[in-house]
Amino acid sequence: MPTDAGWWRDAVIYQLYVRSFADGDGDGTGDLAGVRTRLGYLKDLGVDAIWFNPWYPSPLADGGYDVQDYRDIDPRFGTLAQAEHLIEEALALGIRSIIDIVPNHVSDRHEWFQQALAAGPGSPERERFWFHPGRGANGDVIPTDWVSSFQGETWTRTTEPDGTPGEWYLHLFTPEQPDLNWNHPDVRREHEDILRFWFDRGVAGVRIDSAALPVKDPALPLLPAAPAAPGEHPHLDRDGLHDIYRGWRAVADEYEGERVLVGEVWLDDAERFARYLRPDEMHTAFNFDFMTQPWSAAAMRASITRTLAEHAPVGAPATWVLSNHDITRPVTRYGRADSGFAFDRKRFGTPSDLERGTRRARAAALLVAALPGSLYIYQGDELGLPEVEVPRDAIEDPMHFRSGGVDPGREGCRVPLPWSGDASPYGFGGTPWLPQPADWASLSAEAQSADPASMLNLYRDALRIRRERDDLRGGMAWLDLGADVLAFRRGEATISMTNLGAVAVPLPAHRSVILSSSALDGATLPPDSTIWLAL
Repeated sequence: MPTDAGWWRDAVIYQLYVRSFADGDGDGTGDLAGVRTRLGYLKDLGVDAIWFNPWYPSPLADGGYDVQDYRDIDPRFGTLAQAEHLIEEALALGIRSIIDIVPNHVSDRHEWFQQALAAGPGSPERERFWFHPGRGANGDVIPTDWVSSFQGETWTRTTEPDGTPGEWYLHLFTPEQPDLNWNHPDVRREHEDILRFWFDRGVAGVRIDSAALPVKDPALPLLPAAPAAPGEHPHLDRDGLHDIYRGWRAVADEYEGERVLVGEVWLDDAERFARYLRPDEMHTAFNFDFMTQPWSAAAMRASITRTLAEHAPVGAPATWVLSNHDITRPVTRYGRADSGFAFDRKRFGTPSDLERGTRRARAAALLVAALPGSLYIYQGDELGLPEVEVPRDAIEDPMHFRSGGVDPGREGCRVPLPWSGDASPYGFGGTPWLPQPADWASLSAEAQSADPASMLNLYRDALRIRRERDDLRGGMAWLDLGADVLAFRRGEATISMTNLGAVAVPLPAHRSVILSSSALDGATLPPDSTIWLAL
């Protein structure tokens, strides 16, 4: 493992959803063999690391986030030996590997949960989870009124061997994802051992899923009528989490090469958020605030300012990301009348102006690449792929079903990538597990490689310049170039300027144009565009 200190502070990290990236064996499911064939593409793109969504054995009740065994690879994707080889091969190209860990829950097919079901009430095996009698005279009322992240109830009742109703168990997500009890020493010890298992195999870090959820109030209280005091919500952002992540940081620090912890921390409270980034806890955390903002100079500037202010007290770098495996893709999102994002607003048939959305997505790509900190790119965003409205009979996402079919789910951004050719599967491999649109030929990596003005080549140029230009690792200072303009100086001689308004705006005095997201019309920047200028 290379030992360059602080590599993660300004790294470009590519989020790779294995099932939809590239299919090496032709069965329609992406796999590790497919990833290996595309490592050259990722090197040419200019990324420093790959974050792999869960690649472990899983029944796929929630896209792999229901993990059955953390020490193996799902046979649909390959083998543990292939994963080890992939980690080594990527590292030889200068690309580190980051894996997903899901501490809040496991699959209901996990060995521990199966043991707990078999052992029965009061057993030590059940103490690793949250089994509890129901309320009411017959125990048929759920133990708490906690709300699932996927809508619906958070408790499922077991059935005893004789067929009678038994205890209930907690799941903040689907019933196939029982929550672990982090008060139990086995749970803590097991996860620290899992970290070592993968660090021993060369991974450079872990992304921690739903990082603010694992610790619960053992009294299992009902939800408070008013917002809970900081640290006192029954299952969100409890103070006991920090001791867990200090233990994880101690494990990471046992290894050379700065193995990093990256948290998925959804919190509105800036001070509480920053606690996870103290020097003895996580290295970085995802910036969801910026990703969900509408196409508005005021909203985006406020989010950027807020993000940098949150990170400053603990000396952690900000992270910037436009989408991920759960979020509507930028090309579609930015083309809608409501260009922000919230899960409860996802609906079938929401119109989008994809031409406008593409312009804005290009501009946003340069904007975030110019900001100080690390940059995450979700696979396919570099191709400018739009969100796909997946046919109802092909949807697998539990968010769709638990919404009663109202929410289209998250699979619209998980459709397998187009690599080449004029028709599906566009070089992906076999018949894709999710159907690809019939009009994606011009969006394939092959087609875009040949087009200097493509989204792919814009990303390649931006990441190359970001890596080569010292100013883009320097300080940042806002510039006032108009109410609809986001402009700032990086270092001594570089300006990033984004026009989020409806009319062109004059360019400031400059020596030369470094890169622009759209063609210029004289000395003005068109709407929905970003330009990098050298002073």
